[in-house]
Amino acid sequence: MKFFAWKAIPVILTVLLMSGCAARYFRDAAVKPPETLSYDLGHWPYEEYWTGIVFNGSKIGFTHLAISPSKNNPHLYEVRSEAVLDFHFLMFDKKVSLKSVDLVRSDLSLVSFFYDYDLDGNVMQQRGEVVDNELVVHVTAGEEEVEKRFFLEEKLYPASATVLYPVLHGLEISKAYAYSVYNGETQEISEVSQKITAFEESDLFDGQGFKVKTAMYGQKVTTWIDMLGRPLLEMAQRGVIISGLESELTAKQYLAKSALNKFDALLDLSLIKPNIEVPLPRKVSRMELNLKGVDREFSVPNSPWQVCAWRGESVYCRVEKRDPEEMTGTKGARNEETERFLLPTFIVPSSNDKILQTALDIAGAKEEQPVQIQELLAWLAQNIAKKPVDVFTALDVLHKKEAECQGHSFLFAALARALGIPAKIVNGIVYSEQYNGFLFHTWVEVFVNGMWFPVDPTFGQLAADATHVKLIEGEGLAELLPLVDLVGTIKVEIISLK
Repeated sequence: MKFFAWKAIPVILTVLLMSGCAARYFRDAAVKPPETLSYDLGHWPYEEYWTGIVFNGSKIGFTHLAISPSKNNPHLYEVRSEAVLDFHFLMFDKKVSLKSVDLVRSDLSLVSFFYDYDLDGNVMQQRGEVVDNELVVHVTAGEEEVEKRFFLEEKLYPASATVLYPVLHGLEISKAYAYSVYNGETQEISEVSQKITAFEESDLFDGQGFKVKTAMYGQKVTTWIDMLGRPLLEMAQRGVIISGLESELTAKQYLAKSALNKFDALLDLSLIKPNIEVPLPRKVSRMELNLKGVDREFSVPNSPWQVCAWRGESVYCRVEKRDPEEMTGTKGARNEETERFLLPTFIVPSSNDKILQTALDIAGAKEEQPVQIQELLAWLAQNIAKKPVDVFTALDVLHKKEAECQGHSFLFAALARALGIPAKIVNGIVYSEQYNGFLFHTWVEVFVNGMWFPVDPTFGQLAADATHVKLIEGEGLAELLPLVDLVGTIKVEIISLK
C-alpha cells in the first residue's frame, strides 16, 4: 500500500493504447483494399463504438466514443468519449472514470472542450477554447484553478481524434500524417505521427483492417481500423494493453465480475524480483546493482547519492544513503535551479493559504531546516493514511488525509516549499520487504546546506535508504511517461549490499 501512483497507466489508456504486437498473429488480407478509404463527418459510417480494455491478461474496463452534429451549430460536431476502469491493486479496488466532450470542425480541428477526470473519488476538470491563434485552458482540482495559454502556429486537434484522423483524411497504405493534439492528461500540446503500413486480417478480430502505427510523446500504438472506420484492435506495451471492438453489453460485462476478480494485474506486472532477497531494506546504506532491460535512449540520472553509467548492455548504479548530519551547518548557496523548486505549481500548490497555514502550524516555530523536515515527516506519519488512493494535487491529500506514495510526496513537497525549503519530486524503484522485490515508487529530494538530500515521506525517512534507485525527476504526467516503457521490462541484478 505504499508504492507508485498508478494513475499514469489508466490515464494513458485514454490517450493512446501505445505499442506494437507479435507479427505471427497477423497476415496480409486475402482481399485487396480500396486504393483510398475515407469518410467526412457529415456522412460518418457510425454514431458510436465500444471497446473492452485488457491489461496484463485481465479485463479492467471499457471505452466509448460517439460522434454527432452539434445542436447549437450545424457546421460543428461533438466527439464524446469515455473510459471507465475498475481493477484490483494491492488488495484495494481502484476506480477511474474519464469523460471528454470535444467540439470540432468538419476537419476535426478543435474549437472547444470539456474534460472530467475522477481518480478514486478525486476530481479534476478542464475547459478549453481556441481563440484566434491561442488555446486557453482552465484546469480545476478541488480549490485549485489555473489558466494555461498555448500559442498555435497550426491547427490543433483533440486527442480523441487520433483514431478518427486517418479515417477522415484517407486510409491508404504507405500514407503518413503528422499533426498536433491537446493532451488533457499531460495538459500539454503533443505531436502525433501516424503511418498506414498494411491491410491485414487476424484470428484476433473479424474481417480486415488497415494497420495504423501511431506515435505520441515517445509512446506507440498499433491499431487495425476496419472498412467502417472503427478500431477493431489496438495493442500497446508489447501486448500488455489490448483494446478490442465489442458491443456495449459485452464491454460493460466486466463490471459485474470485477468484485470477484482479485487478480492483481498491476502488481504482477510491476514487481521486479532481483537475483537475491534484501534483508532489512530500510537499513541498507549502500547498494550496487545492474539495471537490465533499459532502452539506450533512457537516461538514468546521477546525483550526489547515486552514480549510474552504461556498462555493456546494462546500467551500473551505486547508491549510497546520505548522512543526515550533513544537513546541519552553514547553509550553502542556492542558484536559479534550486530556486525553481520553491515555486508553487498546480500539483504542488505551496502558496495556497491552507498549505501555508498547515506548514506554519507544523514547523513554523522551528528555525533549523533539518528540524522542520523532521517535523513534517512526523506529522505526515500521524495524519495521512497510507492507502493506494490516487490524487491530482497536494490539496487532495490534505483534504482527504489519505494517499499513496505519490500523494505523500506531493504534500510533503508543498509543505517544505511553503517553509522555504526547495523540494522536488523524484520517481524510481525501491525494495519492498512485503513483496520481496522492487516496486515503482515516488519520494522527494530537499536542498539543505548546499546539497540535495533524498527524503522518503512514505517511509518517514529523513535520509532515504540505499534501495531507492532514482529513474526520473518530475511531478507531472508528461515527465512520468518515460517510466511506462520500463514497466514489465526492467530487471535488477544486485551486486553488493551494505
